[in-house]
Amino acid sequence: MTWTGRGRLLLAAMLAFGITTAGLAQGPKSPPAAPAQTQAPAPAPAAATPPAPAISADTKAVRAKLDGFKADLEQKELAIQGRAQSDAELQNLRQQLEPIIGSIRAIIAEQAPKLEASKARLAQLGPKPKEGEPDESADAARDRSEREAAVAELDETQRLSRALLVQAEQLDAQISDLRRAGFTRALFEKSDSILSLGLWMDVIQAVPRELRAQKITFGDTLGQMQRSATLGVLLLIGLSLGVAIALYAGRRSIAPRLVRRDPAILDPARRSRLLAAFAVLLLGTVPAIAGSWIFWIAFDAVDLFPPRLEQVVAAILRGIAFIAFVRALLDAILAPDHGSWRLVSVSEASAGRIMSFGITLATVMVVGKVLDSFNQAIAAALPITVVTRAVFALASALIFAELLRRFASRANQDEACLGPYVAPEVSIGGPLRTLGWIVVAIVVGSVLGGYVALASFMVDQAVWISILVALLILMIALADEFISNTFRTQSRVSTMLQANTGLRRRSLEQIGVLVSGALRLAIIIMAILLALAPWGIESTDLVGSLRAVFFGFSVGDVTISLSSILIAALLFTVGFTVTRVIQRWLDNTFLPATELDAGLRNSIRTAAGYVGVISAGVIAFTYLGLSLERVTIVAGALSVGIGFGLQSIVNNFISGLILLWERPIRVGDLVVVGDGEGYVRRINVRSTEIQTFDRSTLIVPNSNLISGIVRNRVRNDRIGRVLVSLPVPRASDPDHVAEIMRQSALAHREVMSEPAARVIFKKVTENTIDFDLVCFVDDIDSAGRVASDLYFEIFRKLREEGTGAPPPAPAQPPAPPKEEEEPEAKPKAAQDEDEGLTLLKDK
Repeated sequence: MTWTGRGRLLLAAMLAFGITTAGLAQGPKSPPAAPAQTQAPAPAPAAATPPAPAISADTKAVRAKLDGFKADLEQKELAIQGRAQSDAELQNLRQQLEPIIGSIRAIIAEQAPKLEASKARLAQLGPKPKEGEPDESADAARDRSEREAAVAELDETQRLSRALLVQAEQLDAQISDLRRAGFTRALFEKSDSILSLGLWMDVIQAVPRELRAQKITFGDTLGQMQRSATLGVLLLIGLSLGVAIALYAGRRSIAPRLVRRDPAILDPARRSRLLAAFAVLLLGTVPAIAGSWIFWIAFDAVDLFPPRLEQVVAAILRGIAFIAFVRALLDAILAPDHGSWRLVSVSEASAGRIMSFGITLATVMVVGKVLDSFNQAIAAALPITVVTRAVFALASALIFAELLRRFASRANQDEACLGPYVAPEVSIGGPLRTLGWIVVAIVVGSVLGGYVALASFMVDQAVWISILVALLILMIALADEFISNTFRTQSRVSTMLQANTGLRRRSLEQIGVLVSGALRLAIIIMAILLALAPWGIESTDLVGSLRAVFFGFSVGDVTISLSSILIAALLFTVGFTVTRVIQRWLDNTFLPATELDAGLRNSIRTAAGYVGVISAGVIAFTYLGLSLERVTIVAGALSVGIGFGLQSIVNNFISGLILLWERPIRVGDLVVVGDGEGYVRRINVRSTEIQTFDRSTLIVPNSNLISGIVRNRVRNDRIGRVLVSLPVPRASDPDHVAEIMRQSALAHREVMSEPAARVIFKKVTENTIDFDLVCFVDDIDSAGRVASDLYFEIFRKLREEGTGAPPPAPAQPPAPPKEEEEPEAKPKAAQDEDEGLTLLKDK
């Protein structure tokens, strides 16, 4: 290569280096004008936006938790999909899932306010500059980049949390569905009917094998007892058995000694009856449970029986405690032989009948459960297990049917004996008997149809729900007596609360009713949960549903939340209460200290009420998340109804606002509306109250006061005119009478001197001349009293001067007695006329 070529290359390199240096120095504000082929890439835009910052340590920790939850959920999903899980295993998985769901919800609740705060900080910067607008400064761009990164980081964490929560809730629902499906499958599993010949043939064939199995089982049991039965073991078993028997046998004598239900007391107090029933229940149940528990602890510790037979012993002990509990519960509520202490209104015969049948039914159920446990312990053949369950389910149904039959026959006998005019005493009503016969029919039909599991389940549920109803009656009665009545009566607790808190008796009664109602609701909910538990519906399902209702569920774009509604209602109540307090302060403290008239004070008070109520409503709607657009849409939808159905109400409301603003009438004004006249006492939202002179209240719609004719006697001032009309005899001196009337008015201290009082000569009649005295008082309320005073004063002066009263008649001496004179002879025509009249009268 020649020197000329080398020089050209060197010159081109130097030129390119200079152009690049100039471009870097000038930055983005002065781009080079060279062609694109020779221009170096401009780094200015990349230099203006720094790289996004790394994820914060808090976000890393939260996402690590979410990753752990995700791995755990995936493991549980694989466990469910891998093999069929038993009900106990599914229940265990669900119990492990509940804390995970709670933790995810906590993370979402914790991150939500942070995300909202980050979005608010980003919104303060405003939108990015559009194309063609001036660019942001480097500091503003850096701040925007950091805030956008924070928002994106928190938003991504929230999306991951919500997705994981949906996955966990779906897994929880899947486990619930699997449990319900397994429960339904086991409940409606069909076997041979008890009437099937093949079932009984299978039982007969299985009996020899079962006898051999029982012989082996008893041999193993005897062998283990010989190996384990040392002197100490026998002493421990004997001691625990003696304690259990003593507790079980002694409970029937302990309760009557500690709890005295005296039959001589014909009408014991309700609290005494409840306390006696509760004591009978405790003293009849606790010793039996304690005895069974003591013996089981000792028996389980010595390992005297094989493990499979220990469950039989446990079933026996549970059965003994269950029978004792049923007996004590029935004795507590029904109180046989103690009719005045009974909690429910049944006859003595019915109480004894229910008691005996209840104990018999509980005994049959316990024997069936023990035999079922024994069959499971020896692994009995399926036909024997089916027959055992079917027989005891059928026996329980027949016992229950016999109880219902006796009640029905007893009711018919009572009705036949008492006659048509006396209502028979029926212990169990028609609907309850009908429901009982339906249960009996289902159990018998299930046994005959081969659904033995369903029959056993129905028997267990009938007994279980009956026990829950009895306990519910007792618990609700106790709650009402010891909560509500404690606040209602003059008890120590109510007296102490009234003395220390200053609450009124009525307020304490209301508190007692509210507390009693809340406790009653809690007891009912607990009873419902216990009743639904055997059906596969657990408290977690109901709690989840209540949580969804209380904390919100979405329907489209609208989130319905009971908690938000309650809190919004609470906010409105607080705002309304504060408004009333402010109004009361204005009425009693502030406004009376001003020189404003009563009408203006009422307008200020009412306006303050309107402002407070509207503000409380706005706060409540804002908390609910209702924007102005949605409220406008709702108002537009309601405008049609307002235009037709609520037109008069809206008209009266607007008229009330006009009355408060223009104040054509005010509180305290004396007005005449139609035929009514009285004082304005209150201007309400819809109507105005006017108190008439006879102390009655006239309710006038506000629209009538705006559109109608109203006479306001005190619109400009409270000066009132007094009119005294006086007629005097025509012979009286008019000038003198007028002067008396004028002087009486001037002498009264409440008559105004300006305008001056004047007397008007009104008219002249045949016997009188009429005068009108017209004067004024500064308060129209005193016009009637002043007119009465003037009448008294004027008549008193006229009487003193003898004017206006008729002159007394002159006294005349008594006339001397006249001598008797013979009547003059009447003319002939007069005599004939008298005789004709006499004849006419006689005729």
